[in-house]
Amino acid sequence: MVEHQRKHVLLTAALVCLSFGSTGCGKDEVTPPPTPCQQKDDIHAADWVPCRLKDMTLEEKVGQLFMTYAYGEQAADPNASMIASNQKDHGVDNAEQLISRYHLGGIIYFTWSNNLNNPRQISALSRGLQQVAMRQAPGIPLLIATDQEHGVVTRVGEPVTQFPGSMALGATRRLQDAHEAARITGRELRALGINQNFGPVADVNSNPLNPVIGVRSFGVDPALVSGFVQTQIRGMQAGGIAASAKHFPGHGDTDVDSHFGLPIISRSTQQLDAVDLPPFVAAIDAGVDAIMSAHIVVPSLDASGLPATLSRPILTDLLRGQLGYTGVVVSDSLAMAGARPFGDESDARVPVEALKAGVDLLLMPPKIDVAYNAVLAAVRGGELSQERLDEAVGRILALKQKRGLLAEPLVDEAALAQVGAASHLDAAESITARSITLLRNDARVLPLKAPVSKVLVTGWGVATTAALGEELSKRWVSAQVLQTGIAPAQSAIDQAVAAAEQVDVVVVLTSRAWENPSQLQLVSALRSTQKPVVVVSVREPYDVGYLGDAPTVVATYGYRPVSMRALAKVLLGVINPTGLLPVNIPEAGKPSSSLYPIGYGLSYPIP
Repeated sequence: MVEHQRKHVLLTAALVCLSFGSTGCGKDEVTPPPTPCQQKDDIHAADWVPCRLKDMTLEEKVGQLFMTYAYGEQAADPNASMIASNQKDHGVDNAEQLISRYHLGGIIYFTWSNNLNNPRQISALSRGLQQVAMRQAPGIPLLIATDQEHGVVTRVGEPVTQFPGSMALGATRRLQDAHEAARITGRELRALGINQNFGPVADVNSNPLNPVIGVRSFGVDPALVSGFVQTQIRGMQAGGIAASAKHFPGHGDTDVDSHFGLPIISRSTQQLDAVDLPPFVAAIDAGVDAIMSAHIVVPSLDASGLPATLSRPILTDLLRGQLGYTGVVVSDSLAMAGARPFGDESDARVPVEALKAGVDLLLMPPKIDVAYNAVLAAVRGGELSQERLDEAVGRILALKQKRGLLAEPLVDEAALAQVGAASHLDAAESITARSITLLRNDARVLPLKAPVSKVLVTGWGVATTAALGEELSKRWVSAQVLQTGIAPAQSAIDQAVAAAEQVDVVVVLTSRAWENPSQLQLVSALRSTQKPVVVVSVREPYDVGYLGDAPTVVATYGYRPVSMRALAKVLLGVINPTGLLPVNIPEAGKPSSSLYPIGYGLSYPIP
């Protein structure tokens, strides 16, 4: 085969000479094809990855497998508290030392690690980190990631454009909205130097009481979720960043939060094929750059009792073999309780077992020094083969090449003009407005109109109630705000009832009220005042199943300011609610019932 290809190249060269009448085209002057790695510095060459692998030390290769966080606004933040935090967690002073010591392949940003304070600071941090990485391993930039799902999981706040979360997008039923939200998110993150987003969520929220997914999912219907996952991946990657579908093989039927425990999924393989896997198949078809593993046990796929992150039958046999996925597999955070099945031995053992199972990129090991040296020792001792190491590193390098990081590792400060651009903000407002879902309007209280002039905004959420009150007050009503917390005490309920007596209408916000029954007591007490009461569930819409005969109920699927602005417009009749439920709403205590079916939603009568 190789000799045949060589003859073809020589023949082609000869024909070119004849066609163009070139001189010097004798037999001896025909240029042979380049030998392997002759063009290793060509970052666009098809053989760049294998050639770069040949030049890397074992330590550099192992470092590429890890992505973790560092405290600080700068690569070498001089702040004493940041230095102390980095020393406590990693044994280094700053991100610069962390990258240099462990040859890291990636960094993940969080608000709590003081990485995400404003666009200019984020951009400068990204530039500084990439400069460190490029000095440490010339030609190999970092993956810089965050979790910008929007909605309840939003890392980068305003002035970056804020969109509603996945379930709200599902309520719009508009794939074009999901694509535009993802494309804008991708463009703005890339302008900040962030080149990988851990989203979209591909889990089907089939358990209404799911403690960790909920509104992070697009809905309960596998086909609906698949369509939105696929279009978001295409939009995000069109925006210039790597998308990451999560959490394989599906976290939607859990009753345990894998941050704090190890969920067990009791589905059969047939149920998995019908419900949980289709969105990941759609993600693969869309060319998703990465898929994140879940820390969940699925006995029908692997009887070992190990979480999917450590399961070769799930990550290699199923994901790679049966589903044909060839991109990067990234673990969920290895600091989560669900990723620690070996007790105190987990710090060293889990990274090695994850790599053996099929993970390529190891996210946030609790002790980077222990994890890094454990993988080094596993390769040197033969527990992990050089072939498996090169396979994982090769996929990570290929992703960096594919996303253009090799050509443009440093963020262009001029790109900051895209962040929060007027057209982006307009798109976010319009998309969010289409997600608000009216579930009950039995008393025809909505839309609010004269003689209503005074409104009490109460219930859950300090910032949320304030945002809604502010938006209502910008228009023709006077809004009083009295937040009562996640689990209102009787004194707070009494205060809200007293305030309700002084207004025309009460708007009360609930958030996962089934977990906090005193929220339901608040609603009941407010209704006893005989004032019109509008109940708004600002997270999962399942609250309506616990509200009895409350006559006026709205679902927003999110509590961020962008959702409260859209809600205010719906309450006041500026826009007509058009959202449709992307999940089934069961009656309280009857999870298999359907009080409100998927697709349900009311609009205001046309005047």
